[in-house]
Amino acid sequence: MQKKDSGTIYVVGTPIGNLGDITLRALDTLKSVDVVVAEDTRRTLKLLNYYEIKKPLVSYHKHNEKKRSVELIEMLKSGKDIAVVSDAGMPGISDPGRELIKKAWEEGIDIEVVPGVSAVTAALSITGFESTPFVFCGFPPARGKERKRFFKELAGEKLTTVLFESPARFRKTLKDILEHLGNRRIVVARELTKIHEEIFRG
Repeated sequence: MQKKDSGTIYVVGTPIGNLGDITLRALDTLKSVDVVVAEDTRRTLKLLNYYEIKKPLVSYHKHNEKKRSVELIEMLKSGKDIAVVSDAGMPGISDPGRELIKKAWEEGIDIEVVPGVSAVTAALSITGFESTPFVFCGFPPARGKERKRFFKELAGEKLTTVLFESPARFRKTLKDILEHLGNRRIVVARELTKIHEEIFRG
């Protein structure tokens, strides 16, 4: 059971591009917590400044998440409430957050979700493809045997599949999809909700 004097961890969804897409509840939560835990404090500071929210920021990313999770659990045990955000979308979904949330469960810390925009469902909604059910695979491995294995295993998947990819590897990924999955229907969505949003279907 959670100790009465423990704080709460709020897992808060943030906009994936357009700052106007944040929810009222997310804003209320960010205003009420003691600390905001951010993947990139510089990006989160822009969001907080836009809505005139002043809160201490703590960095939490893939290079420090194990050590930082221990520190944050102690902070929660001391009674402080914290909000966990990623650069865009929901923490823990192809973004840092899972390690801290896992430890919070193990320690009996209260966890609340404040859902927001998801790049996965936003992209899926505009494809016109069957979406129930679908498969989300996150980012393919960047290189080597793991990458080849990833696409070979994906070749047997019959459900609509959603992937993330960086601009630097985008062309290579299209070639790998064609090589391993064959000539399939595909939708490419980039810069969703932003000024230069582009969607291609073929």
